Amino acid sequence: MRVSVCVGNYAKTPYRIPGLGTDVYSMEELCYCLKENAFLLDLSLMEDGLLDWVEKECGLRELAKALHPLVHRQGSLSAFVLAILRYVGFFDEAVLRETESLLKQGAGLTGLEKRKSQVDYLVKRKKYRQALQGYDELLGKLEEERGDSSDGKSTPGEKEFLAKIWHNKGVAYAGLMFYGEAAECLRQACEWNGSEEYRVDYLAAKRMELSEEDYVSFAAEHGQWYPCTLELEKKLERAVGEWEQQPDYLRLYNRRELRSRDRRRFLEDNRRLIQALKDSYRTE
Repeated sequence: MRVSVCVGNYAKTPYRIPGLGTDVYSMEELCYCLKENAFLLDLSLMEDGLLDWVEKECGLRELAKALHPLVHRQGSLSAFVLAILRYVGFFDEAVLRETESLLKQGAGLTGLEKRKSQVDYLVKRKKYRQALQGYDELLGKLEEERGDSSDGKSTPGEKEFLAKIWHNKGVAYAGLMFYGEAAECLRQACEWNGSEEYRVDYLAAKRMELSEEDYVSFAAEHGQWYPCTLELEKKLERAVGEWEQQPDYLRLYNRRELRSRDRRRFLEDNRRLIQALKDSYRTE
């Protein structure tokens, strides 16, 4: 059994990791986030704000002093992160080697590719509003680059990149249940990449946006997408089957009995669940 001793103080003010939007209160939390998200880290991490936090909040002046030359003399990101991880000693050498490898892989990405990876990470963490802002920034930068090019045309690689951004922006809107906006973003994705996957996702957003009758009419107007509508229905059937096996579904199903047996308790439980959903939504 491996025992780790905490290093430094527990901070009163958290440090927000650039690009990830994650707040950490201790060196151990910082190390965990750096290791888990090594591929997403960029040079914005190497800043005086982190050094000040390490020194003043965590009380680790010696570490802050050791990191200072890496920040101000153009040290590498991998050297900077490894210096922190080794000082804290939270992970063994095998983990450090793996983390270093991921840092070097991430260094091979362009600035826009790295930023997209960071924004995609926000979607996975259900930080949808932050993600939408990030995708808008990316689209704005790409538009500027296209405007600066000699012919204003996009390469196949740029088209694929744009398709992914619009697709994932649609996913973020769907996470907020803004299905109309999600459908428009996914339509844009289909403009850049007409793959079946993107078309099925677009149809899914339209199915959520429209009434049953309107969706049937919409699907009929796009007869060329008939195979995609069939694939969507298959996916929905599988999703429903999987959902019916989940504990949350079983709890909701059992509430039917509660409704008939104890109306007062049922209504009190409703208020609690609704408030929990509101609180969860507002944290986004």
